[in-house]
This record gives sequence, structure tokens and C-alpha cells, in this order.
Amino acid sequence: MALKIHEISAGHLTLNKVSEIIRLGYKLQLGEDSRQKILRCREYLDQKIADTKDPIYGVTTGFGSLCNINIDKDQLSQLQINLMMSHACGCGERVPNDIVKLMILLKIQSLSYGYSGVQLHTVERLIDFFNDDIFPIVYMQGSVGSSGDLVPLAHLCLPLVGLGEVEYQGRRMSGKELLKLKDWEPIKLDSKEGLALLNGTQNMAAFCCWSIIHATQLSNWADYIGALSLDAYDGRIEPFHHAVHAVRPHKGQMDTAENISHILEGSELIKQPKKHVQDPYSFRCIPQVHGAVKDTVRYVQTVTDIEINATTDNPTVCPDDDLIISAGNFHGEPIALPMDFLAIAMSELSNISERRIDKLVSGTRGLPSFLVAYPGVNSGFMITQYAAASIVSQSKSLCMPCSVDSIPTCQGQEDHVSMGANAGTKLYQVVLNTERVLAIELFNACQALDFRRPLKTSPILENLYNEYRQVVPFIDTDTVMYPYIAKSVEFLRNSKIENLYKAL
Repeated sequence: MALKIHEISAGHLTLNKVSEIIRLGYKLQLGEDSRQKILRCREYLDQKIADTKDPIYGVTTGFGSLCNINIDKDQLSQLQINLMMSHACGCGERVPNDIVKLMILLKIQSLSYGYSGVQLHTVERLIDFFNDDIFPIVYMQGSVGSSGDLVPLAHLCLPLVGLGEVEYQGRRMSGKELLKLKDWEPIKLDSKEGLALLNGTQNMAAFCCWSIIHATQLSNWADYIGALSLDAYDGRIEPFHHAVHAVRPHKGQMDTAENISHILEGSELIKQPKKHVQDPYSFRCIPQVHGAVKDTVRYVQTVTDIEINATTDNPTVCPDDDLIISAGNFHGEPIALPMDFLAIAMSELSNISERRIDKLVSGTRGLPSFLVAYPGVNSGFMITQYAAASIVSQSKSLCMPCSVDSIPTCQGQEDHVSMGANAGTKLYQVVLNTERVLAIELFNACQALDFRRPLKTSPILENLYNEYRQVVPFIDTDTVMYPYIAKSVEFLRNSKIENLYKAL
């Protein structure tokens, strides 16, 4: 297989491309336009330091509330090293390697625009880390998301200078050990570089990118799983008619109704005469709820698209304007608010899913209580609903918006912070929770469908059922359930929805 290369350039990096780079194992190389922009900005900054006696924040001064302390030229490099060491205060669990890799990609992209003043070989070493699958050890807790992600980015970049820790080829080692193993010299940071590496929103943005990519997949899965539950529950198709949604034309709502109608085309079950006049909201209002989630995902994607193509460190070095400006592009508010919004949306997707699970095990509409094949000694799917309810409750508790909180830092110099990093880690957990609940719904829906045989659902959903039954069987007598829930989660993660259309 030919090696896939992505060229880092000043052009637009889309979320679809980010997903493709990570999923297909692309290697990175620096485009010539980016190389020239980085060199030009560094040359400009060096000349500015040589020509001016005025203090330049973070370049010839201390940081934060120490901004009024001037630093001698022979200490500028040590200033940057000290910054990285002192800011590495991470706590808690490790950031997963796939998100660390996203952080590296987004940091490279941000530095490539030539507004940060870094040295060329610093960016090239970050590219080496990405290409060689070197994962710095970064921790979940420590960033307030407003001088950027100072703490996690410190951990991300310490190994460049032979400090901190990494995971490489499945082994955890020190940054010093890594450099020796790779026969690399430590990067000798120049003025401003530590600040350029540590300032920025790449930790928040990486969690946001990961979450949007997975939220999009789960939003799609929710339509298929919800349609399967609807058919297994003997639900009605009328609430998905175009005429209903034309008079309230939210895009997500209309897309969902159309999608569900298409998924259920050809179902024998949906065409059966119905004794009930209407369905519970968890079925009847799928277009309104799933649709609102789709609209939320789209909105958050547009914001994130801007963020991952931005320069977010400080100060901003603008050679064309002959300006070095200390401002606030590192502040995480632009994505903290959307990440909180997305967490709420994903929590709702799991919330309505759990309600459908409850109906499937409720012993109504001709389905046996708890989907038990042989009642009495067997409890069947009773506790799957408990598990889903527990997960949904946790997600609800995580939906207090992090972005409404602010605790001043740095002796009040940084007196309003976004808490966007907490919004990102919380969103990550909610997305994982939603995946688990949808997996439990699929587990229940396929079990319920078996009680409707010999009638069939639609060809698309029969394909879904058949694919799923290759990894999870019908449960006729009580068994240990958690492995099947885990297999259901893996099924959602690894299966491609487009495969459901094969042989149609």
C-alpha cells in the first residue's frame, strides 16, 4: 500500500481531512509555503529583538503577572525552558493517544501559518513525533483553557527538549531516553518558542475534533437503531411523513424524518395494521430530537473548522504589519461554549435512546417482559435498561456547562478563563456514554426483532441485523451480559453504515 502523505500548508484543514489523516495513518510533511512563512516570521522576530529596546511580552519579559520583568538576552532561551518545566502540572488520567496525536497535528497546523515566531526545526521535530507515533504523556486535568492549554501543551512539548515522558512502540520512557533512542539532539528553544508551544487551544480543539467526528457517527447510528427499535416495537410510520416536517422545517428534523422513512422502506412490520393510535414520544419525536442533535453537531463543526485553522498562541507576530501584539487568541471561549452545547445534545441522544430501551423491555405490544425467551427462571434483558439508565444519569450530571465558570489565575492578570479544557474532557466522556447507550439499544432491538419473526423489517435493517448477529447472538436463556454489551460497542465503532446498503 502506497504511503499516504498530507502536506502541511497555509491552506484550509477540514475536519473530514483531520479524520482521514488519523484514520488512514497519513504521514505529514511541511509544504514549501509554510516553510517560508515560518522562516520569515522567525527572522522578523530576531531582527525586532535586535532593533528595539521596548519590552516584548513573553519574548523579552516574564509571563502572566510577571510581564513587567525584563529578561536579559543571554537568559531568553532558559526563560523558555523554565516556562515549559514550571507549567507541566498535569493531573489525573492520561489523555488517550489518539487525542494526543490530534493535538500534535493541530499544533503543527497552527504554527505553520508563520505568526508564532518558532524555529523551523522545532516544527519539523513535532512532525517527526507525529510520523513516528511518539505519544507524549499528557494528563486530563490542569488547563483552565484561557492562556490556551498551558498545562497539557507543556506535557506535550517537554519531550522536544528531552524532558517529560512519552509512549513509544508500546513502552513508556523519559523524553531523554527517547532522544537517545532516536539519536536526536534536544531542541534548543529560542526566544518566544516556549510560549508559542504552550499557548494555544490545541488540547481543547483536539477533544472537540474527536468528539465531533464520533458524534457525527453516533448521530447517524441513532437513526438506524431508532428505526430498528420502532419496527421491533410495532411503531407507526406516519410521524415521519414529509408533510409533518414541511410545516416546521428545521434542517435536522427534515433530514431525520426523510432518513428514517428511507431506512424503513420495504418493511413488512411497518406496513402491518396498527391497533394503537400513536406511539410514545421516544419513537414519535425521533425527527425532532435526533434532528436537533444533527443541527447542533453541524453548528459545532463550523466553529471548530475555524479554530483548527487559526493561530492561537500569544503574542501574535505579524511581519507584514510590522507588529507583535499581545492579545487573547488563546482564550478558549469560542469552542468552550459549543463543546458544552454538544455535550447537552449528545446526552439527549442517549436519553431518548434509553427511553426506547425501556419500552422494548416493558412487556407491551406483544413483546415478552424483559425480552425473555423462557420466562420464570430467566431475567432476560431487565438489567440492560438499568445499565443504560445509570449511564444516562451520569451524562446528565456532566451537562452543567463548564464555560459558565471562571476562577481567576495568575494573581488576577488572567481574571476570566473559559474552562474549555474541562468542557472538552467532559464532552469526551458524554460521547463515550452515548455510544454505550446506543449499543445497548441495538442489543435490545435485535432481541425484540426476533420475537416478530417470521415477519421481516426493511432490507437495510435486515442487513444491520444480520451483520450484528455475526458478533452477538439471540439470548434464549440467561447468560453473562457484559461481554455482549462490549461487543455491541465495538460493532458500532468498527462497522460502516454504508455497508448496510450492500446487496440492495
